[in-house]
Amino acid sequence: MSPLEPPRARRVAVIGGTRIPFARSDGPYATASNQEMLTAALDGLVERYGLHGPGAVGEFVAGAVLKHSRDFNLARETVLGSTLDPRTPAYDIQQACGTGLQAVIAAANKIALGQTEAAVAGGADTASDAPLGVNDGLRRLLLQARRAKSAGARLKALAKLRPGHLVPDIPRNAEPRTGLSMGEHAAVTARVRALPERSAPSGRGGRRSRAAQDELAATSHQRLAAAYERGFFQDLVVPFRGLARDQNLRPDSTPEKLAALKPVFGLAHPDPTMTAGNSTPLTDGAAVVLLASEEWARQRDLEPLAYLTAYETAAVDFVRGDVAGGEDGLLMAPAHAVPRMLERAGLGMADFALVEIHEAFASQVLATLAAWEERGLAPVDRARLNVAGSSLATGHPFAATGARIVATLAKLLAEREGPARGLISVCAAGGQGVTAILERT
Repeated sequence: MSPLEPPRARRVAVIGGTRIPFARSDGPYATASNQEMLTAALDGLVERYGLHGPGAVGEFVAGAVLKHSRDFNLARETVLGSTLDPRTPAYDIQQACGTGLQAVIAAANKIALGQTEAAVAGGADTASDAPLGVNDGLRRLLLQARRAKSAGARLKALAKLRPGHLVPDIPRNAEPRTGLSMGEHAAVTARVRALPERSAPSGRGGRRSRAAQDELAATSHQRLAAAYERGFFQDLVVPFRGLARDQNLRPDSTPEKLAALKPVFGLAHPDPTMTAGNSTPLTDGAAVVLLASEEWARQRDLEPLAYLTAYETAAVDFVRGDVAGGEDGLLMAPAHAVPRMLERAGLGMADFALVEIHEAFASQVLATLAAWEERGLAPVDRARLNVAGSSLATGHPFAATGARIVATLAKLLAEREGPARGLISVCAAGGQGVTAILERT
């Protein structure tokens, strides 16, 4: 290859992944930091794949959505507190709920270009240990006092302090551009798109949509429970703080039980359909994935589970969508990313043995499936969708979900006989979506 020729992209192998069990917020992990959880997941990966030695991997890429100021260098501090070689470079990345998958993509790109042979990617998030910001009014007064040129001027500024300045700023699950929470945005999409029904009794549109969402949620719990029972997660989940399974898991979930729950989103409109049962709960957790070149894996006698072969990101104008009645809602970017990715790869939905859609809300999954069909893709067979359960059952620690899905899908593909492909779709705050393709050859 001449110096002017671009390097040929190498195949990127998914070797495996580990995560800690996901826990409901303010539960077992209430006092665990992002760094502590991410370190536990990383140490599990180091132990499983013997990554203790010097230079075992080229770098560590990870992130969190809810970050304290102490987390400004989260990935690097995690390395320094783990059993991974402390000389391993690390950096943070963040793209809301797409963070974990975007970290995988960032690491994969360097492996594909030959810049490193192996890397670890992932993320962590805690809704329990969320950062509390200084009241903005107090912040401005303190800065004014700091800029003061004399003691008198400093005292004059501080004399403006009032009791209201002591109220902290608490993170809100709301889009800055609209003021609506993610759940309220999803409720708009559910209402506007008149979500389809699969097997519910006839009745008003709201009832049909509600039954479809509850059925999807119950299926997620049942499939996750079955996967645990058959030992699928034995090498993917490492115990942490007394948990060995995802705390949100409800093995006995049924559509009938979920139907008894009251709606919690979209209450200002008739026939609200979204409940705590068909929406993901606030969750704490961490997950990581080991990626490598084929040569690196071969030298260590490690059999790749699958290969990361394509990825695509997209964004939508949800402000003029949900708020102004346009086409695209906050969580609908994968409706654009997946068709683009498949066209570029020369593939159709029938080419995928498995499909993994992040279940932020059951309504969002149903809306995404319908939107893909509207854009000319074949319907997704529900028997191929989230076959080991997904976020409605596991929970959703924002930055950890992408790595969880990659490791789960890679292992599911490795269990199959012969070549197979899997599709990943993750929606994210800010009207974004991150998608990818895994292949088993």
